[in-house]
Amino acid sequence: MTSAPAQALGTKSRLPALIVLCFVQFMLVLDDTVVSVALPSMQSDLGFGTAGLAWVVNAYFLAFGGLLLLFGRAADLLGRRRVFLAGVTLFGAASLVCGLAQEPWQLVAGRFVQGAGAAMASPAALALISLLFPGPEERVKALGIWGGIAGLGGTLGLVISGALTGLATWRWIFLINLPVAVVALVLLPLLVAESKVMHQARMDAPGALLGTGALVSLVYGLLQTGESGWGHAASAVPLVLAGVLAVSFLAVESRTAEPLVPLAFLSARVRVVANGTTLLFSAAFYAMAFLLMLHLQTVLDYGPLTAGVAYLPYGGGILAGMWVSSRAVLRLGLRPTLVTGFLISAAGLFLLSGVAAGDGYASGVLPGMLVTSLGCGLSLPALTMAALTGTTGENAGLGSAVLSSVQQVGGAVGLAALVTLAARRSDHLADSVTPERAATEGFSFALTAAAVLLVLGAGLIAALLGKQQHTEHPVESREAPADQG
Repeated sequence: MTSAPAQALGTKSRLPALIVLCFVQFMLVLDDTVVSVALPSMQSDLGFGTAGLAWVVNAYFLAFGGLLLLFGRAADLLGRRRVFLAGVTLFGAASLVCGLAQEPWQLVAGRFVQGAGAAMASPAALALISLLFPGPEERVKALGIWGGIAGLGGTLGLVISGALTGLATWRWIFLINLPVAVVALVLLPLLVAESKVMHQARMDAPGALLGTGALVSLVYGLLQTGESGWGHAASAVPLVLAGVLAVSFLAVESRTAEPLVPLAFLSARVRVVANGTTLLFSAAFYAMAFLLMLHLQTVLDYGPLTAGVAYLPYGGGILAGMWVSSRAVLRLGLRPTLVTGFLISAAGLFLLSGVAAGDGYASGVLPGMLVTSLGCGLSLPALTMAALTGTTGENAGLGSAVLSSVQQVGGAVGLAALVTLAARRSDHLADSVTPERAATEGFSFALTAAAVLLVLGAGLIAALLGKQQHTEHPVESREAPADQG
């Protein structure tokens, strides 16, 4: 076998590799939201209680968000291709378990293992892309495609869920993962060489334990707020524990010779701003996707299939935004592209917040959906580029894991905070207006709050990001040689 670093692969091999990696990421992010429309059918078929049903969603979030940091660093140390393939294998096997589940516990356990597989595969895949495309312009384009595909997966999960639940059975939302997993397992070893850090490094066990514990506690606490509220012990205790573990993690990392997350890595200005605003962005968009799908079905009276089809133009808007994003970054820079994308998304959310009972699709839902999706497609690739600015062959997996962790935590924050805002606003008005009006007011209030988060994010980017161009910070190549097979 020939020895070569991953990024030395020829152009003909890199493009198919990018396609395979993006398809896998689409599948992983899709499973964040794919169960949303199918939950009532799952409850009916398997006999879920209300509390147990929530864990069909929460188990995936918990494992995916909580284990990303650990597996992202493991990919750097053990080999990105190896960890990616192990994650895809685990994800595919868990998808089969979910699709064949006969008892509630089997589906919840399968969802947790799915999340663990996703936490292994996602940061490793993004790290491979950043190393396969080290040149400034090609890296911008590749990460632009990756970021847009990730956003598309999060949205189209609702479309696919509605279509499969309406036309077939909810089990197919899991079983359709199997062909993607098999194709990735067959093709990727032929297209991508192994890559890992050059020197012999060891895993920072105390840091891994504390960091993973902090993330798991944080995600769990945020998910619990959606069920019990912010002041209840069920949510307050894990959130306090997450804070204690996070402080302990920072203290340990500052004294460790080979830390899991070097503090200098976290302090890079462009990455700090990118990850901070990604938190706001993910909170707004995860909540929007959930609330809009609920609003379409409960207030506008769309069936699952119709609601899923209604989301299709959103995917078109994201694709259009993706096409513009990489070109805008190369010509204008990160700051103008991100500020513009955030503000366009905020304008779209303001438009969507006005959708009420009786509004037509073309005149009411569609305009806000198209504007929002265009801003999302413009922003997501640029955020990915910014978050991976200056990463090297030593820490590409870590940079990818930090970004993915922030996205998952942001999604959990959005669902916990904004969905709760909507529910409380509706409950407050329930005695004075019709149920449809109360639900509409709650929806409008939450989407307005989401738009404000994006305006805040645009302000932070404008004030803090500076004038750095992404193309000034290409990935540095310091890879260990590995076989091509």
